[in-house]
Amino acid sequence: MRNPRSPWPFTARAEELDLVRRNLSAGRRGIVVTGAAGSGRSRLTTEAVPEAMRESVLVVDDAHLLDDASAALVHELALGGRTRLLVTVREGEPAPEGVSRLWEENLLPRLALAPLTERACAELLARAVDGYVDALTVRRLYRASRGDLRLLRELVVAVHAGGDLSHVSGTWTWRGTPPITARVRELVEETIRDLDTEERDTLELIACGESPGTGAGVPGAFVAPAVLERLRVRGLVTVDGRLVHPLHGPVLRAAAAEPSLAGGPSGGRRPPRASALAAECEELAARAYAGRLAEIPRGIGERMAEDDTGWDEPAMPEFCARRARVARLRGETREAMAWSREGLRRSPHHRACLAELAHAAAYVGDLTTAWQALSRGPAPAGEARTRPWQAACARPPAPAGNLRSPAPTQDRPWASAAVPARTWVLAAEGDLDGALRSALGVAGDGLFGDDLFALHDVVRLGSPELVADRLGELADRTEGDLAPLLARHARALARRDGDALDKVARGLADLGLMLHAAEASAHAALVHSDRRASQASRNRASALAGACQGARSSALVNLALPRLTARQRQIVSLAAAGLTNRQIAEQLTVSIRTVANHLCDAYARLGSSDRAGLEGLFTVGQRGGRTGGHR
Repeated sequence: MRNPRSPWPFTARAEELDLVRRNLSAGRRGIVVTGAAGSGRSRLTTEAVPEAMRESVLVVDDAHLLDDASAALVHELALGGRTRLLVTVREGEPAPEGVSRLWEENLLPRLALAPLTERACAELLARAVDGYVDALTVRRLYRASRGDLRLLRELVVAVHAGGDLSHVSGTWTWRGTPPITARVRELVEETIRDLDTEERDTLELIACGESPGTGAGVPGAFVAPAVLERLRVRGLVTVDGRLVHPLHGPVLRAAAAEPSLAGGPSGGRRPPRASALAAECEELAARAYAGRLAEIPRGIGERMAEDDTGWDEPAMPEFCARRARVARLRGETREAMAWSREGLRRSPHHRACLAELAHAAAYVGDLTTAWQALSRGPAPAGEARTRPWQAACARPPAPAGNLRSPAPTQDRPWASAAVPARTWVLAAEGDLDGALRSALGVAGDGLFGDDLFALHDVVRLGSPELVADRLGELADRTEGDLAPLLARHARALARRDGDALDKVARGLADLGLMLHAAEASAHAALVHSDRRASQASRNRASALAGACQGARSSALVNLALPRLTARQRQIVSLAAAGLTNRQIAEQLTVSIRTVANHLCDAYARLGSSDRAGLEGLFTVGQRGGRTGGHR
C-alpha cells in the first residue's frame, strides 16, 4: 500500500483541467475557479499551471482573502487584457468587489467546481491506496468527508495509522469508529465555526443525545424550536432533529466534555482510544517531517501522560517518542528529555524513546545520559561493549561524498533512530569528523525515512557542499515549506551568503525550528564580511539559542568560542563534557601532554582558570536559557 501521507494522484478532474488550460492559452484572458473548501481548487491550479508557465500566467489563489486595494489591482489587470489570470475563490466566503466583478462583468469566465461524485471518490481512493476499496468503505468515507478532499485524506491517514484499514482478499476495508485526530477535528469544526452560542449548544445537545448507548433523539423540552429551525435551514440537522454530518457528533462530544481515560475496561466495549492514539502518533510524525511545528494541538496522549493513565495502551510509549521528537526539533531540549523519560517509564527499552533521550541529552552536553541511553539498545552481532560509544547505533558509515551507498545493519529500526542521535553525541564530544561520517552514513541510506533531516544534519555540521544537490532534489518532490528552506540553507552556507542565511534563519523560526534557526543565524554571523551585519546575526542567534533550553550544537559552539582553534574547541568540548585528559588523548589519538597544552592555551584565551569554568562558556544566548525548563 502507498503511504497515504504521500501526495495523492490528480483524479476525476480531466474536463475541468482542460477547460482551465484552454482559457490560459494565447489570446485568452484567463479564468476564475470557485469551489467549496477542500474542493481541489489549489491542486487544479498546480496541475493547470506548471512551473514553466508561471512567468506568463498570474495565479491569485484564495482571492477572497485579498484586501480592497489588491483586489482592485487584479480587476485592472483583467480590464487591461495583457495579463492572463487564474483566480481561485472559496464559495461561501465574501469576496472583495474587485474580485467578484471579474465574473459579474464577464471579464473572465467562471468555473464552479462541483464536489466529487461517489464514483470519482472511489477512483481517487483506489489510486491513493494502490488497490481496490470496497463499496461500503468508499460510501462511508465519501459520506463522512462530504466532498472535502482535505478531510477525506485525513480520514484515510487516521484510519490507516490506527490499523483499522485492513486488506482482505485483495480488497481494502474499513470497519470501526473513525479516530478524531486534531486535524480531523479542525477540519470538521470549520463547517460550524460561524454558529452562534445557541446554535452551538443545541448541536452539542443533539450530539450527546445521539451518542452510543444514550438512545436517539433529544427531548423537545431541551431544544428551542426557533434554534432548531435555523439549524435545519443551514442543513446541519434533519427534520426529525438528527445531525446531518456523520462526524459532527463525535467531534462535538469530544469538544463538549473530554472522556475519562482513567481505569481499565469496565466490562463493556472500550472506547477506541488505541486507534486515536496511533493516529496522533502518525500526525505528530507528519507535522515534524513537514516542519509544521509552530502549533502542535494537545492530543489524547498528552492527557493520558498528565493523568498517568493509558498504561494498557501499547502506542503510548511511541506517542511519547514522537512528542519528544517534536520538542527536540522546536529546540525544547529539556522537554524532549522529559517526554523520552515518560515513554521509558512505561516501556524501559523502547528504542525510539532511548534514541530521543540520547539526542536531546547530547544537545545539552549530558553525555553520560546520552551514552547510557544508546548503550541500552540492541548490539550488533559479535560486537562487545567495552566502551559506551560502541553501542548498537555504531553502524559503518558510507564513504564521504557517496551518499547513495547504504551500509548494512543488524537492527535497522533501532539504527534508523539511534544513528542520528549518535551523530550529535559525537559532535558534543568534539569529534566533528566522526559526527560528519555518521551523518553522511544516515543521509546516504535511502532506506531510512528521515533523509531530509539527516541530510540537513550534514549542513548543520558545516559541510553543505556534500548534500546541497540531494536536498535540492528532495525539495522538488516534497510538500510543504520545510524542504525548500533546508535546501536554501545548504546553498547559502556553501556560497557563504550571509544575507541568504539570515532569511533562512527567519524562515526556520517561523516554522518553529528554533535550534535550527539559531544555527543558521550563527552561520550568517560567521560568514558576514560586514561587521554590523555579523553582529546583528550574532544577536539573533543569541536570542534564538536562549529559547532552546540549554542546547549547544557545533555551530553555536563555534560562535561562542571564536577565539579558539578547531582542535582547541574539540578538546575544550570534551573537557566540558567531563572527560579526563587521558580519555581525551585516547579518543583523539594524541598525547596527554598535547591535551594539557591545548587546555592551558584555551584557559588563557577564554579567561578561565580551570575546567569548572568551561561549562558556562558554551552558551551563546542568555544564561537562563541553559537550564530552561518546560515552556
